[in-house]
Amino acid sequence: MPRSLLTRAVAPVLCAGLLWAAAPAQARTPADAESPTHPRPLSSAQWADRATGAYRALQKHLYEGPGRHGLYLEHTPRQASDPEHSYLWPFREAAQAAVDMQHLPRTGAAYRRDAAERFETAEFYYTPGERPGYESYLPAPLGTGGDVYYDDNAVVALSQLDQYEATGDERYLERAEAVVPVVSRAWDDDTTKACPGGMDWYDGPGNTIRATNVTALSAQLAARLYEHTRDPAHLAKAEQWYGWVYSCMRTAPGLYANDRGDDGSTNGTLWTYNSGAMIGTATALHRATGDAGYLRKAVEDARGSLAYWTEGSRLHDQPAVFNAFYFKDLLDLDAVRPDGAYLETMAAYADSTYRTNRDATNGLFRFQPSNGGDYDPAAPAATLNQSAMVQIFATLADRTHQRHRSS
Repeated sequence: MPRSLLTRAVAPVLCAGLLWAAAPAQARTPADAESPTHPRPLSSAQWADRATGAYRALQKHLYEGPGRHGLYLEHTPRQASDPEHSYLWPFREAAQAAVDMQHLPRTGAAYRRDAAERFETAEFYYTPGERPGYESYLPAPLGTGGDVYYDDNAVVALSQLDQYEATGDERYLERAEAVVPVVSRAWDDDTTKACPGGMDWYDGPGNTIRATNVTALSAQLAARLYEHTRDPAHLAKAEQWYGWVYSCMRTAPGLYANDRGDDGSTNGTLWTYNSGAMIGTATALHRATGDAGYLRKAVEDARGSLAYWTEGSRLHDQPAVFNAFYFKDLLDLDAVRPDGAYLETMAAYADSTYRTNRDATNGLFRFQPSNGGDYDPAAPAATLNQSAMVQIFATLADRTHQRHRSS
């Protein structure tokens, strides 16, 4: 994922459709009148309204339109350091936002064209050749190109797989499968390193780390592909990649260090999406194989991570986009082993963030330079963050609607 977007600690780092949501004590708000201190019920329709408003703001202020190749800006207002168009990672999140909007009750069909267009535009970031992959920035003729980050490629393929599941269009399944050889290049087979294995962060001689996010997200991709294709090669990769993260990077239930350096060092920084990717992978492996051991690991990691991330301001301070990953992975597990805490935690975060980080004049969300935390009126709004909030609201609308129908 483009490193200019996220400041890392170290560079290689319910009932009948209603949920009770309350703002955490540490939240800050641009308008105190919008922050009631008592919990209030939120319905599927309310979540859908918030998703629709956030998506409209995304399209109005950050989408460049067909005349600009269907791409997005990095920020609004544009910053002096911004490229002409967004990096791949924010674009992927905008595409995922359109995928999730398709699942809105009653109005989802209106977003099918948008989602299809996003995936065609995503191919502008792809470069063929001996070492193909999606580059972090647009290659010629639209841009100057960038490195192939393996985490970027894994999440693009996960979105393609989501779109395949939403539409049944085999092209998306084929594109997702084509990414497996790309991320497979990242596997480090040097047996002399501490905790041998793991996956490189990006494709280049300057890479010096094996990253949790790449390895776990790639494992999640392979596991989900195995569910659809039953190709044993996908299962073997998923189990190998998941096993390395679990054995080499797990610091406590649900918590995973960010990366291992080739010099033997470990970057212990924790992120919600690393917790989520391991929960989502274990859940997919359980669905695919019936192995109860994977389900036990997913549940243990979900409970351990929730206990950690809901302490104090930790969840609030995480990048919004990382929380979007985390919440969806928790809900994936919830579909297999229900636990109301997953949806309640997501709803509480979403409602708090709506009331504390949204600019009511234009519907745009603003955070700290870390892409999380308190509202910063001086910060530009970002495609990355706006798309993350769309995903969270749309997912809540869909899931609370499903709960209402089944109750």
